[in-house]
Amino acid sequence: MILIKRTVACLAAFCLVSGTAWADSVADLKSWLRETRTLKADFAQSSAGGIGGGKSQGTMAISRPGKFRWSINKPYTQLMVGDGSRIWLYDPELKQVIVRKSEKALGGTPAALLAGDNDAEQRFTFKADGEHAGAEWVIAEPKQNDTGFVRIRIGLAGNELKGMVLEDSFGQVTTLVFSNVVRNGDAPASLFRFTPPAGADVLKQ
Repeated sequence: MILIKRTVACLAAFCLVSGTAWADSVADLKSWLRETRTLKADFAQSSAGGIGGGKSQGTMAISRPGKFRWSINKPYTQLMVGDGSRIWLYDPELKQVIVRKSEKALGGTPAALLAGDNDAEQRFTFKADGEHAGAEWVIAEPKQNDTGFVRIRIGLAGNELKGMVLEDSFGQVTTLVFSNVVRNGDAPASLFRFTPPAGADVLKQ
């Protein structure tokens, strides 16, 4: 249960010119996703509501399609690695590893949006969400009902990923702010491999 909480823990009137720019933000996001091969960044995460909450910090990396690494460093350590066929979730404190097949776990999740293939439109419905916090925002709503997420907001400033706001089916809202973003840089294959540590319990789902 602790692991589940932490993981779930883990988105007026305006002038015509602004409205047109916002509509273009959907096309800009789709283009950004198509043209992004790798991505690395630091993140600050804050969550409120639902069954979890709090703040955390860490690093992330993706290599499209299907590979990603999400590492929480503070206030606790947790690692999630997608190697293209499986997703590994490791909690050192619990000495526990959960592993599941990617196609069953990704669906309409934030990982599928950022690190998936170029079929995002088959998994999500997109609509513009205006400009705020120095970025153009787009709402992505999963077409599947069993993803655990109600909607995902993603903000871009030009070609730089600025943030995401995740709203899940438990009522939790998680805000991610990215920094030190490197797009289409070097992302070694070793980042997306995981071997369970000796002595860890491995649970297959």
